[in-house]
Amino acid sequence: MDCIVWGFDRLDNIGGNDTSLEGAPRLIATPAGKAVLFDGVEDAVLVGDHPLAGAPAFTLEALFRPDGGPFEQRWLHLAEADAVNGEAQSPRLLFEIRVAEDNWYLDAFAAGPGYNKTLAVPEKSFPLGRWYTVQQSFDGKTYRSFVDGVLQAEAPLDFKPQGKGRAAVGMRINRVSHFKGAVKEVRFTPRALSVSDFATLPAGLNG
Repeated sequence: MDCIVWGFDRLDNIGGNDTSLEGAPRLIATPAGKAVLFDGVEDAVLVGDHPLAGAPAFTLEALFRPDGGPFEQRWLHLAEADAVNGEAQSPRLLFEIRVAEDNWYLDAFAAGPGYNKTLAVPEKSFPLGRWYTVQQSFDGKTYRSFVDGVLQAEAPLDFKPQGKGRAAVGMRINRVSHFKGAVKEVRFTPRALSVSDFATLPAGLNG
């Protein structure tokens, strides 16, 4: 399976999947095409797929712009459908951010049977209101997080492939920790990419 790309240039279909909307996320124009803007209060897009289901290794990438808002924002949540524990506590992968004054730092999170790991370094923070790429990867042994291809944190992880499920963009899947900002693209690859293969900011968004 090759890389799956979700482009956020429409709201009714993401990556070939039907969507459902909460609040009023809206399309905005950027110098590199359309993106979806979230208000940090109630906006979200729910997508009926977990593109990394079954993958023993992975790279999860996103192109986004954090604009401020609450301290804790869980803005991309891949959840295994789990009738016993409920999707919020089932095996999951998340991109989160923490906002402190005019800056933010990345929080990457993976959890499932026998593993639970947060990668966050508050000292590595970045200005709000700009476009960034973020990445998290697992190569079979080590879980890593990156901002614009620069390593933020890494740790060993006893990861196990996750099952089929769905995704929430703009909030945690149980409707908390909403995101204030914009998302342009998310990429899913069922192997650990090298940094040289990461997606980069398109022209017009890099300053």
